[in-house]
Amino acid sequence: MKIDRFDYSLPQELIAQTPVEPRDHARLLVVDRASGMLRHRRFYELTSLLNPGDLLVANESKVLPARLIGWKVGTGGKVEALLLRPAPQPGEQGEPSVWEALVSPGRRVKEGAKLGFGDALSGPYLEATVVARTTLGGRLLRFNQPPRPLLDALGQMPLPPYIHETLDDPNRYQTVYARVEGSAAAPTAGLHFTDRLIEELRGQGVGFASVVLHVGMDTFRPVHEENVDEHPMHSEWYTLPPATAEAINRTRAGGGKVVAVGTTSVRVLETAVQAQGLTLEARGREMEPAEGWSQLFIRPGYSFGLVDAMITNFHLPRTTLLMLVSAFAGYELTMKAYREAIDHKYRFYSFGDAMFIC
Repeated sequence: MKIDRFDYSLPQELIAQTPVEPRDHARLLVVDRASGMLRHRRFYELTSLLNPGDLLVANESKVLPARLIGWKVGTGGKVEALLLRPAPQPGEQGEPSVWEALVSPGRRVKEGAKLGFGDALSGPYLEATVVARTTLGGRLLRFNQPPRPLLDALGQMPLPPYIHETLDDPNRYQTVYARVEGSAAAPTAGLHFTDRLIEELRGQGVGFASVVLHVGMDTFRPVHEENVDEHPMHSEWYTLPPATAEAINRTRAGGGKVVAVGTTSVRVLETAVQAQGLTLEARGREMEPAEGWSQLFIRPGYSFGLVDAMITNFHLPRTTLLMLVSAFAGYELTMKAYREAIDHKYRFYSFGDAMFIC
């Protein structure tokens, strides 16, 4: 399968720079897999698209303010570090001091370099030593103290590079149900939900359950291999808690649909299915709680074992996210939906509009 199949041309003016207000007034392209029909709605109209007994499964991972602006100690050259995830060391107790990060400009930051962040005289202040290179151009940074407690004071929200506008309210890049810190980017399909919409859905008998998948920046990287099957899939930590497993089992027993909110929730659910051997032919078996590292690469040809419908934003070309959507909706229908969205001037990417694929 060639990567060129997942390319498309998008006018720059359709890349959303700011979020829609209120959140649930974003546009929603409804994609019917059975009929191939496309319908234009608003996100708050999910109340008419879901039925009592259906279950929404959303990723409650919270974005860390993990973008640090600093300098090279000794030369004063400007550097930027985006902390991706902790890298606990053998024997280390408590909060980890070693983190995997993306550092810019990477070619100038070599092993042994020291980086400073904050105010070295009056504080707060962090100093990091580059101890190793990681895959995909990253660095392993050893800090002089655990950085997480200082991120609220020193860090910035790591907005995607295609967003050039200043975000006045950092919480606008968090879902309203974000609870568990650990992501380097928001699970953006969930940005459209409001507390009021969730309560309305619950009031009509739609369930709402949570999972966790800590999103890494590798999720959004374009695939560079010409042959998609040669792409090395990144790993992300996931958790499917007992209450969510029970909710899924009740939903399936009652004939309701399991609706994944975003590609991250899809990966959690399908990773758990794979780990437990719950294939399409064995849907009568019950889900169990699960956690671990997911490296599941969902692309056309994949057979879904659990997800019945999904909510997702419009994704960058040549990415694994677009491949996942194509696997679920079908390649031709996905490309048709993207052409429709462009023709009708939908807003794309993190702060953009959404699709409901049913």
